[in-house]
Amino acid sequence: MIRTTALQLPGESASMDAQRLLMHITGQTRAWWLSHPDASLTADQTGQLEDAIQQLQAGKPLPYVLGEWEFFGLDFYLTPDVLIPRPETELLVETALAYVHSHPKSRYAFLDIGTGSGIIPVSLGVHAPYARISATDISPAALEIAHRNVERHGLSGRVELFLADLIPVDFPLSGFDIISANLPYIPTETLQTLEIFGKEPSLALDGGQDGLDVIRRLVARLADEKISDCLCLLEIEHRQGPAIRGLIGQFFPNANIRIQRDLAGFDRLAVFNT
Repeated sequence: MIRTTALQLPGESASMDAQRLLMHITGQTRAWWLSHPDASLTADQTGQLEDAIQQLQAGKPLPYVLGEWEFFGLDFYLTPDVLIPRPETELLVETALAYVHSHPKSRYAFLDIGTGSGIIPVSLGVHAPYARISATDISPAALEIAHRNVERHGLSGRVELFLADLIPVDFPLSGFDIISANLPYIPTETLQTLEIFGKEPSLALDGGQDGLDVIRRLVARLADEKISDCLCLLEIEHRQGPAIRGLIGQFFPNANIRIQRDLAGFDRLAVFNT
């Protein structure tokens, strides 16, 4: 079953995608399917598989076909209204949690801006159970998915969601220990050449001519609010390290700015203390 399914799927990851599909449809583990590769499906399961194969052949990404994806060891609901979680974003969560563990206190307050499906606030909430977390997004559809993921992981009492373009008007930023953001950062021309263009929401990807339009607005807003004693974490495109360092330095001349690299060795995260 794994082999016959894989033969119908596009791409170099066909075998792995076939396993994921069969696991999702049957509820069996990968280990079970690897030990029973020729197991048969029920009529209903066969129908689900055929429908999924058709969607994949039409170019729909596997996570959207499944309706969920894993991030930081947790499962999240997904729809085409939100980005597919990337492993690179785990660096942001790891950095935030490392800061929390190295600066122990009884309560922490997080703000995640442009939260999408909610992977960052949910991951922080699960691994920092004493934290109060706020998250914003400009898309009502994305916030609906974030709300489902907050409920899925039992965080309804600790994660508060806000509909806003970056930060709500008159929203107090004082008191937050960590502010994070994975905003659109791909330059428009670059985005239009990528395979994901038209498959994932451009609203969450398109960062304008240099990729920094939205990030620039956020940094300016943070400076206007005169935030202090706060760790800021901004995910960036791998070529933006020098530009983002200059941008942050313009608004926060006394900030300690670091550009952290992901596992592939690319610049991925701008970190600065206000």
